[in-house]
Amino acid sequence: QVHLVESGGGLVQPGGSLRLSCAASGFTLDYYAIGWFRQAPGKEREGVSCISSSDGSTYYADSVKGRFTISRDNAKNTVYLQMNSLKPEDTAVYYCATDEFLRRCGSRWYGFPFNSWGQGTQVTVSS
Repeated sequence: QVHLVESGGGLVQPGGSLRLSCAASGFTLDYYAIGWFRQAPGKEREGVSCISSSDGSTYYADSVKGRFTISRDNAKNTVYLQMNSLKPEDTAVYYCATDEFLRRCGSRWYGFPFNSWGQGTQVTVSS
C-alpha cells in the first residue's frame, strides 16, 4: 500500500529556510513522479513543484522558482523540497503526492489526478 509522510514544516521568519521531506513506503519512490502541493486557508490548492522519475526533470510554480529546489534520494525513498528566502505568502499546508501512472511530470503536472497523498505539514512564515 502506497504511503507518503511529509515532515519538516514549522514556523520560520521571512527570509528563512526549511527543508520538507516526503518519505515513501509500500512502493519504490524512484519509479514515479512526485509532486508537492500547498494549500493556504481560503485558497485553492496550488502545485508547487514536481520531479519526474523517468528523466529527473523538475518543474516549479512561478511563485517559487529560484527559491525552492526539489530533489530525491532514492536510497532513502524520500523526496525533498528545499525552501529558501521564504515569504509570508508561502504559508500553507504542504502535501506530497504520487500516482503509479505518472512517471514524467510534464508542464501541466499540477492538473494530473494524483491518487496518493500524504497528510500534509504546516509551514508558517511570520515574524
